[in-house]
Amino acid sequence: MEQRRHWWNGRWGRLARRDVFLRVDADRWHVEQRAGGAEGVSRFYEYGSAEEAEETVRALLAGTDGWRELSPRPPSAWAPPSAGENPPGV
Repeated sequence: MEQRRHWWNGRWGRLARRDVFLRVDADRWHVEQRAGGAEGVSRFYEYGSAEEAEETVRALLAGTDGWRELSPRPPSAWAPPSAGENPPGV
């Protein structure tokens, strides 16, 4: 399963934090709505198309929370630069 997008409501703490994830696995799209951080409670939705999943995401992000998109996790083959190696542009 590949994580495509991740949103966070910008709040810290088990009671206030909310996350929404958009993932894809072959031809199935998955949306996870999580309350309470990594150890919180999640609701899962599964769809046959990206459009259906994105519609649910839009509905979940509606409201007054200051949602911000976080970068997806790097692929598992990704590794940080070796010691002494400068990142590009430095």
